[in-house]
Amino acid sequence: MKKPMLLSILVLSVLFIGTACSDNNDVTVTEPTQKEKATSFLRAVNDRDVTSIEELVTENYIQHNPFLPTGRDAFVQVVTTVLADNGTMVENVRIIEDGNFVAIHNLWTNAAPFGADSVVTFDILRFDDNGKIAEHWDAIQPWESQTANGNTMIDGPTNSTDINQTEANKALAVSIIEDVLMGQNPDNITNYIAENYIQHNPGIDNGLAGIQAAVEYLISIDNMFQYTTIHKVIGEGNFVLTISEGQWNGTTNVFYDLFRMENSKAIEHWDVIQPVPTEGLANDNGMFSGF
Repeated sequence: MKKPMLLSILVLSVLFIGTACSDNNDVTVTEPTQKEKATSFLRAVNDRDVTSIEELVTENYIQHNPFLPTGRDAFVQVVTTVLADNGTMVENVRIIEDGNFVAIHNLWTNAAPFGADSVVTFDILRFDDNGKIAEHWDAIQPWESQTANGNTMIDGPTNSTDINQTEANKALAVSIIEDVLMGQNPDNITNYIAENYIQHNPGIDNGLAGIQAAVEYLISIDNMFQYTTIHKVIGEGNFVLTISEGQWNGTTNVFYDLFRMENSKAIEHWDVIQPVPTEGLANDNGMFSGF
């Protein structure tokens, strides 16, 4: 009686071990999210990692930075020569996702190739149906350490919340641009901007009063921002980024405005403003086309 019982135990043990091994080998590989891929893309740029860039980016990568050639191979060439020679590095501060678009708020250092020692950028990545980065837009502004509001150009909250409010907050951002900055109903500013509005534009003070004073001053010198077209709105919860075109300082500009919303009002604002160049272009894709 003892031998059959011992054999039964041994058989059961083998079956259990075999099943456990089988379960351990059956590993499910999860596809990285678009945000994770965007983060990997920036890390690959810092590491000059050509293999990773080629895995993440389509060969016919469409470039809208007017000073960079279009195509993946051309971008790799810039990363491995120009950026590598200058020690240019990127630090991601914020990242939001809306459909197949990911918006990233970045600080670049050793950024002489971009026109200053340090620059702040908003970059937009479009992912294709195969989950690869297919298109890129951006705007660049030199870093300013002295600001009217005491805040830096990038500090503040970074995590998206209130995801169920995404569409309402996107509509709120559009209203801010159309009513106030396009001048349809500028007196409605108090409907959209919180009294304790936190400002990161280096030339404007904090608070609703700060933005009102800036608007009054710019109007008095006949140099108010003139927004003409909203080209894209990207939102995730309490963060909404608008990409607009307009006139300022006698030139056509791209305006990237990132709002943080709270209780149906804008509570915080970051921006990047860049004149749209007309000379020395490395591609003819335009800074707004493709949205």
